[in-house]
Amino acid sequence: MQAAGDFADIDTKTVSGARVYDYMLGGTDNYAIDRMTAELTEQMLPGTMALARNNRRFMERVVRYLAKDCGIRQFIDNGSGLPTGNNVHHIAQAIDPASRVVYIDKDPVVLRHQKVSALAENQNTAFILADATSVEKILAHPEATRLLDPAQPAAALYLTFMHFIPDEADPWAMVSRMMDHLAPGSYLAISQVVSDDPEVRQRMTEFALNNTRGAFGRFRKKQEVRAFFNGLEVIDPGLGDINDWHPDGREEPQSTQWIEFGGLARKPA
Repeated sequence: MQAAGDFADIDTKTVSGARVYDYMLGGTDNYAIDRMTAELTEQMLPGTMALARNNRRFMERVVRYLAKDCGIRQFIDNGSGLPTGNNVHHIAQAIDPASRVVYIDKDPVVLRHQKVSALAENQNTAFILADATSVEKILAHPEATRLLDPAQPAAALYLTFMHFIPDEADPWAMVSRMMDHLAPGSYLAISQVVSDDPEVRQRMTEFALNNTRGAFGRFRKKQEVRAFFNGLEVIDPGLGDINDWHPDGREEPQSTQWIEFGGLARKPA
């Protein structure tokens, strides 16, 4: 675990979604409050930590597909979280070292860790501390304009992230604005935790809101996630449980009460 003295001004008593996810992935950049929250979530819905790992593998498959099969060379990772192993740039740059990646997160904890990570020395990557809903501000940022060519297709990633955006911030409009700015032939990848059980959605949303002191949105229904892809060409095998999206045999048994739901779609030419 990162020594607290290295990040003395960071609130280690309030849960960070990025650090909870880091712990669920087996990382060490987290604090006791994050580990407790992760363990309580696992107790409430066994298989949730496996769900987090499955989502990470979905990211790996999506980015590899985009870089290798679609020729995408620029990526915008919204709600990127902490720099764990095998990040977007690791995968994309293994296929083409010229691939560019812009990471976006509003959590200052993430900024601190990015500054002391190898990412800071990678000239084809950048981290922007910003709210993902500030689409125009992000795309106008000097680091974004340095790395992203607006005339070329890009991939906008929102992976296991949308449940952090409250309805009043209109995540559907956020995605629509991002895709409006990207060139034809660009791609959108989304995964979000969903449940068919309204009691599960309410209970887990309240749990997350309480533990993050309101820094959360809500868990949604599948049809609400489908709406993010309106006007786009959904790539086979379509939208669904992300474990079914080009599975590679590394999928783990996970919670059956909620799943990561999503997929990949292309902006028409």
